[in-house]
Amino acid sequence: MKFPRRTLEDPAINLTPLIDVVFLLLIFFMVTTTFTRETRIAVNLPEANAEQAEAVPNQIEVLVSQSGRYSVNDQVLSDTQLMTLGRALIDAAAGDRSTPVLLIADAEATHQSVVTAMDAIGQSGFSRLSIATRRADDESDTDGGATP
Repeated sequence: MKFPRRTLEDPAINLTPLIDVVFLLLIFFMVTTTFTRETRIAVNLPEANAEQAEAVPNQIEVLVSQSGRYSVNDQVLSDTQLMTLGRALIDAAAGDRSTPVLLIADAEATHQSVVTAMDAIGQSGFSRLSIATRRADDESDTDGGATP
């Protein structure tokens, strides 16, 4: 018996529905995506309204400059490392960790350098920390704008 040979057709996939689905997904993602531009937020820090406090005679003053450099009692530190600042604080307090610490930061100093200074003060065991602010009428000061 002789069977007739069938001609084999190449199986074909119809791509039209696939292309339609891809275009629908593309349109969906284009419509639902929001594009935000990263911007800086202008933060207006509070200013002090109280009278200027009297300086405590044996307090430690930590100054943070605009460039992020630290100085402890008007002695500039060699680097900006956390450990260097901690050792300078302990040396300035002569081991007395109950000595009050006054943190004065330049208005243009980065927040990270101020947070690093606060972290060094806390890790060194000091619990009496004051942060200096400036009054609204002291904006013309030349000492960086920070008055205790």
